[in-house]
Order: sequence, then C-alpha cells, then structure tokens
Amino acid sequence: MRNYTLTARWIILLTTIFILISGNIAFFKQVLAVYPWTDNAAFILSLSVMLGGVIMLLLSLFSLVIPIRVVASLFLLFSAAISYFSDQFGSIIDISMIENMVETNTQEAMDLASTELILRIVLLGIVPATLVWWLPVKKAGWGRELGFTLLSGCTALGIIILAMLPFSDYYASFFRQHKPLRYYANPIYPLYSATKYIVGAVNTSETSTTYTRVVHTIEKVKNNGQPKLFIMVVGETARADHFSLNGYPRNTNPGLSKEKNIISYQHIHSCGTSTAVSVPCMFSFSNQADFNLNAAQYTENVLDVLTSAGVNVLWRDNNSDSKGVALRVPYQDFRDKKLNPQCDEFECRDVGMLTGLQQYINHQQGDILIVLHQMGSHGPAYFKRYPTRFEKFKPACHSIELSTCTREEIINAYDNGILYTDYFLSQVISLLKANTAQYETAMFYVSDHGESLGEHNVYLHGLPYWFAPDTQTHVPLITWVGPNSTIDYSRSLTLKERPNSHDDIAKTLLDVFELKTDIDSYFNQIKPLFYLRAVNVVQ
Repeated sequence: MRNYTLTARWIILLTTIFILISGNIAFFKQVLAVYPWTDNAAFILSLSVMLGGVIMLLLSLFSLVIPIRVVASLFLLFSAAISYFSDQFGSIIDISMIENMVETNTQEAMDLASTELILRIVLLGIVPATLVWWLPVKKAGWGRELGFTLLSGCTALGIIILAMLPFSDYYASFFRQHKPLRYYANPIYPLYSATKYIVGAVNTSETSTTYTRVVHTIEKVKNNGQPKLFIMVVGETARADHFSLNGYPRNTNPGLSKEKNIISYQHIHSCGTSTAVSVPCMFSFSNQADFNLNAAQYTENVLDVLTSAGVNVLWRDNNSDSKGVALRVPYQDFRDKKLNPQCDEFECRDVGMLTGLQQYINHQQGDILIVLHQMGSHGPAYFKRYPTRFEKFKPACHSIELSTCTREEIINAYDNGILYTDYFLSQVISLLKANTAQYETAMFYVSDHGESLGEHNVYLHGLPYWFAPDTQTHVPLITWVGPNSTIDYSRSLTLKERPNSHDDIAKTLLDVFELKTDIDSYFNQIKPLFYLRAVNVVQ
C-alpha cells in the first residue's frame, strides 16, 4: 500500500464517500421517517448521490485555496464531531448552537467530552485523516492541480444536477415542505451556519459598538409604602411540564407546594432555545421576533434602566455568565469557591449564591433587585446538578453518555435537578420572608429554555426556534408574592392560564418597581403577568 499514490481527485472522492456514510446517519434517519424506503427507494438513492455531490463540491472549492490534505482532514474531524451530537442527541448545528459553543465554559465543555465522543473523533476523524497524510500524493504543477480541482468541482456539480433532474417533483417537496431535514446534512448545514456566524461577527465588529439608549424618560411612581426587595431567579434548562405545581405526577416541588401566595403560570414560552439567546432577550426591550443578539450587549436593557432610576441592582451568577446583560451593573461570579462556600467535587451549588446576601441587603438604601442566575438542570450531566441527598428518583443516570442509560434513568436524574431547584427557590423565599418587615418582597423565577428528554429521540436543547419542540420552549414561571407587596396576588392569580412569554419580563420589572417610561406605548401589545394595587404618581 505504501507504493500506492493518490491524486487530489481520489482524496476528494474517498473523503466524500466516507463522510456520506459515517457522518450522515442522523440525516438518513430523518429522511426515512418522512420518505419510507419501500415507497421511495429511488428518490433516497438520488438524495444520497446529490448529498455526496454537494460534499464533493465543497471539498473542491475549499481545496482551491487550501491544500487538499488539510481540507480533507478538517472535513473529517469536523464531520466526526458533528455526527456524534446529531446521532446521540438529535442536535442541529445552527447559528444559535455555534453561539452556545463559543460561549461554553470549561465545565460545560467537560460535561460533553464523553468517551464516546472521543472515540468517534479518533475512529471517524483522526484515523482517516492520518491515512490521508500517510499515503503519498502524486504531485503536479500548480496549473495542472488547479485544473484537476476545477474538474472535480464541475464533476460534482454535474452529479448534483443529474441526481436531481429525474426527481424534481420530490425535491420541490423536500426543499419546501421538509426544510428541517436538510439541517441534519453533515457537514453542509454546520458549515453554512459557521460561515453565517463568522460573517455576522465580522459585520458586528466593523459596525459601531456605541452604547444605544432605548429609554430616555423615566417617571417614578410611588404608593408611599416600603422600599422593594425583588429577587429574580433565572433558571437553566427547566421545562414546565416537570414541575408538580403544573400537574406533573411526581412531587418535584415539595417546598414550593407548601408556600402561600404562589402563582405558577401554565403557558409561558421562552425567547430562544439556548442560554446565549434567551437570557439577553428576556432582559431586552425587544420581542422574540425582533431580538438582535449581536446588538444586545451594546443596547440598553431593563437592568440599565432600573439602575438609572436608582434601584440597587446586583447580579449573582452560578452559570457561565450573564451573556452581556450585567455588563453595566454589579456582578459576582459564584462559580468561584472564594465566594461560594457550597462547592463539592462536581461544582459550586446554586444555594451558595444566598451566602452573604442578607448582609448585602442590610447595607442598601432604597429599592433592591437581585438577579440569581442558576446552573439549574443543565445537561447532559444531570447527575452533577444536585447534591447526593436530593437523589430521590432512582435509578438515576450517572453518566454524560446518555446512550448508556435508559430514558427512565435520564428523566430520574433530570427530575432530581428540578427537586433541587425547588429547594433553592424555597430558600430564596425564606430569605425574603425574613425581610418583609422592612421591604415589599416578591420572588420571580423563570427558566431560560426547556429541554428534550428523548421525545422523538431528541435530547438537550438548542434546536432552531421555529421548529423546536414545545419541550424546549415551554418554561416554568413562578412568582411568590410577599404579604405587603404592591403585586395584587388575588387578581394576578387569574392570569396564570393566559399564554405569555419572555417578551413581558422587561415590562414586568418596570411595573414591579413602579416606573413609567417614554416607551410605555410599545408595551401596549404585551399582556401583563401581574396586576398591581392602585398607586399614585409622584410629581
């Protein structure tokens, strides 16, 4: 074999075939679910040839500017990694998912670095890439090499056309009626998404990053009561249908169910399917459809407005970070063991964010908003999200390789994380109760997005919003109302069945602190989460 000489065309062809077979299992599973083999065998064969032609064309185009061995190696490694997440979790690598990857911290990355992922990259990426470099390649002059590459590209284009022509009616339906199928095409759609992400990032860096104000006039409203102490908990990866407060048959909310003045909203949907999108979106003055992630960190959000109005704002984070929301307010990182005393062999616990919070409250004057950003139920290492004593639902999956666990074990581990969130929220309420003599108190909990737990063989989150399942967008939103709060508990309870979303959170925070602004007319289309008792405007 050592004497066999490859040409660039053979490298392109063999790499194409290898990626088509090894990297597109999820794609063909999705296709077969829509086009059963028995009735559509010829079209599926045509689709396979067409997909191979597109991969071949991409390899040819990239090799015009990058040596073919480098291109083939990168394609093999990229496809091997992508195929793991597509096959194991049903993940789609779109722009939002790439944003998540860029912002993933070391701890989250380690949770994903399973043995199976490493084996997949080694066997389907490193080994074939090594062969590409080990086998000698026949050298040709630059002009001749360019000619061969262009010929390969033209051949690929011809293959695509010839494969599609006899089945034009099928392809019309495939591209127009079944768009989600092409999102699984590896590495085509991930490469498209990566290119779009890079172009967007470059355009953002070239445009002005000047801070943009949204609110120009703030009018304080006062009911001559006590100052306000409002704690907002931003949850992570919690889905509404796994809260017993919402009818889940398991008692995942033993603490909250004992509390009075609780409102658990039944039909709340998130702004995105990832933390990187949902967190900045919920604090922005944009709705889900209009939200611009690239501009968000340079645009005034509701925390900025509250700070301008004299509210003492504090953000404590036990997640990756605030995703740009808290850039201009006091911020504390509770993944740091120096700040968080509640850390174990897995991670620092959410309840540690309450450490020293009473002392902080004691030193403030006026209204206070505290935001606590949880680690919550982030997967796939659900078993790391709670201390051992909260493992009530057994047997629980204790592996980041979900394929080694039954679905029941995965759900058990996830539910244990929800149980720990319930405990954490109960502790937040206890802190607020200790301050009701001095403050109007309330707690507001909402998750950033939901989670797929094996429904239709999909796990985790991050699917494109417009076709993501309800499990990834239907989130819990829970409010505890203190005895002397300006929130009218009885009237607000009537709103629990009303459909609503993250779009209303910015307006809700302004209402809680009784602020009127020059953009209030924008909020006319937004449905309220609370009713407030009558207040008087302070001139």
